[in-house]
Amino acid sequence: FVKMIHNGIEYGLMEAYGEGFELLASSRHFSLDLGQIAEVWRHGSVVQSWLLDLAASALGSDPHLESLEDYVEDSGEGRWTIETALENALPASTITMALFNRFASRQEHSFSNKLIAALRKEFGGHPVRAGMDA
Repeated sequence: FVKMIHNGIEYGLMEAYGEGFELLASSRHFSLDLGQIAEVWRHGSVVQSWLLDLAASALGSDPHLESLEDYVEDSGEGRWTIETALENALPASTITMALFNRFASRQEHSFSNKLIAALRKEFGGHPVRAGMDA
């Protein structure tokens, strides 16, 4: 049980690192060396951790992670952690969102997002992007 909760926490931490580094990687105003940033943060930063050590290693050997697809598996512990939260009526929003983002990473196309775009177009004339088959 303790290991399961540990892994649920790990899901949330990895999600936070992923989101933070995505913000850095997408910066239009700066040319940032993500590996170097991770390396600096490893030494004395409040966000230092073994996971950050691993991120620094990964970014050091593949700065843009071009050798990887943006597809993330789960091994069950995150699901079990969320089930435990539900059984006990306790919020676990960060862990839940981290698991759901893993699910989203596995979709090539999202019907849900298409419907949301269609609804926004219908009710407010919001812009949409044409699909490949349009």
